[in-house]
Amino acid sequence: MVLEDYPRVDLAHTPTPVERMERLEQALGSGKGHLYVKRDDCTGLAMGGNKARQLEYYVGEAVAQGADTIIITGAVQSNFVRTAAAAARKCGMEIEIQLEERVPNVSDAYRNSGNVLLNRIYGATLHSFPVGEDESAADKNLYKIADDVRARGGKPYVVPLGADHAPLGALGYVRMCEELLKQFQDMGKTLDAVVVCSGSAITHAGTLVGLRHYGSMANVYGSCVRRSVDLQAPRVLQRSKETADMIDCAHVITEEDVIVLDDYLHPGYGQVNEGTVEAMKLSARLEALITDPVYTGKGMAALIDLYRKGQFASGDNVVFVHSGGGPAIFGYPEVFDGF
Repeated sequence: MVLEDYPRVDLAHTPTPVERMERLEQALGSGKGHLYVKRDDCTGLAMGGNKARQLEYYVGEAVAQGADTIIITGAVQSNFVRTAAAAARKCGMEIEIQLEERVPNVSDAYRNSGNVLLNRIYGATLHSFPVGEDESAADKNLYKIADDVRARGGKPYVVPLGADHAPLGALGYVRMCEELLKQFQDMGKTLDAVVVCSGSAITHAGTLVGLRHYGSMANVYGSCVRRSVDLQAPRVLQRSKETADMIDCAHVITEEDVIVLDDYLHPGYGQVNEGTVEAMKLSARLEALITDPVYTGKGMAALIDLYRKGQFASGDNVVFVHSGGGPAIFGYPEVFDGF
């Protein structure tokens, strides 16, 4: 199959802009490459973010199957489930959300503000799941919820979490790469490197496959937000190969294409370190970019560290894919004490 063969609904505001981050370059010491940001925080749906591109394919398949209810799982402050709630409502569907306990010692704000508040505004039915690090168990419970929906006469569509399901959402980032490469072509520039957040690996895999599919050999650096390198690298490779298989270009991906970094992960998912806080400050105060403690703050920390270490050549054009996540900051007021 080719990309156009997969059912898709329009949810995201695209193309999203590409902006030069000159003030950040100057602050970090110019001459180590040109920094850009792909503004996928501006995809529009439910305050934006990368999940809108992914959901175009999940919801597209749901519509094609005649579903009337979307069922999805994620952390309490998950951007994915918040965007899924909006996508479901936009397409006239019900939405059932399972919230997993992934982050220890959280505040009342974490449980009630940010994405959780938006889920409630969209009228989502919320389910609590006590386990945070068992994707198989989380998915298994989704299908129990789906059985309940069927028992009530509904037609559910499950968006699974685990890596044992086809990475349909990655097609959204294959498509993004065509858009991104055209933007650089229109600027008369070559894309040399991309930095993304690497969690489920769907965005990472889609970006890697998309670049190779459209002829770019730009390196893709994935900043781990949930797992260490030894766990994340095989996952990215698996999801990339699966994505490439879906569009009949399996030959474009090799193990050497997979670059993941976990220097910015500590102390774990949804928890911050000094590098993340610094990255959030610099991106906000120099480029007016809001990054979050869970994903994009750690992705920006990776970009900044790689730049400082001279990973990029002086003429390289480097893009940070800003995957959104802004609403999550309201669940972390303690991060900004003394900010």
